[in-house]
Amino acid sequence: MTFAQTTAQTKQLIRVGHSPDPDDAFMFHALANAHIDTGRYQFTHELVDIETLNQRAFSGDLELTAISIHAYAYLHDFYAICSCGASMGEGYGPMVVAREACGLSDLATRRIAVPGKLTSAFLALRLCLGEDFDYVLVPFDEIISAVKQGTYNGEAIDAGLIIHEGQLTYGDSDLRLVVDLGVWWHKISDGLPLPLGANGVRKDLGSETIADVQRLLHASIQYGLDHRSEALAYALQYGRDLDQQKADQFVKMYVNERTLDFGPQGRAAVSKFLAMGYEQGILPELVVPEFVQG
Repeated sequence: MTFAQTTAQTKQLIRVGHSPDPDDAFMFHALANAHIDTGRYQFTHELVDIETLNQRAFSGDLELTAISIHAYAYLHDFYAICSCGASMGEGYGPMVVAREACGLSDLATRRIAVPGKLTSAFLALRLCLGEDFDYVLVPFDEIISAVKQGTYNGEAIDAGLIIHEGQLTYGDSDLRLVVDLGVWWHKISDGLPLPLGANGVRKDLGSETIADVQRLLHASIQYGLDHRSEALAYALQYGRDLDQQKADQFVKMYVNERTLDFGPQGRAAVSKFLAMGYEQGILPELVVPEFVQG
């Protein structure tokens, strides 16, 4: 056995899960491509859609994973929220789009394609409508085509709840915006950002490892911001239907100073989002979010 093999075996494995989209790729570029020294830790990466990561988090098989703030309401016993790595909408966010122009009140009679029941987009739409709605689960990267075609796996589709880069590209498919949930949230929350995603770190790792993992995640985000062109070139391979200009725009939307730290406003937004979910009877308990100190 070589020295390198022996060293690799003595490192603590940190399995990371994140979405295959430009903002997450940008965020994890330095960790995924060995641009920072990870010391006694060995990081491996799995790129999986956010709803699958939400579901997998219940089994706790990933030490560090992207999770929706909505899903965190059910996972807080197992994961703490890293103070860095947030995805937040600053007056923008997930959108409902349709083939024909319609109003928000019309959605009560429409079947909506959604990217997952545990996504923050789903909870935000439920809060916005104030009532349950008819939906069909569709992979996030197939929602725009499902709305355009009006069907998915034999199910009629009237509208779609879009996340990720679809927020910039839906117009290319001649779809109409019904509601931007980031705009709605900004109005009803006195200007707070819409909390969408976070990175959860498994609480059973212990305080020292948790602190180290958060420090390395922060370093990876900072590296991307400091080496923007390099990180963007890496992220662009995950930008479905995005040219460089739109990829750069999308990354700026969701990887910024707020990503380095939630900050007081970001923490308040998470608390308010979860509290509203509980008050409206959507979430089973009032969850007080636990952030890793950093």
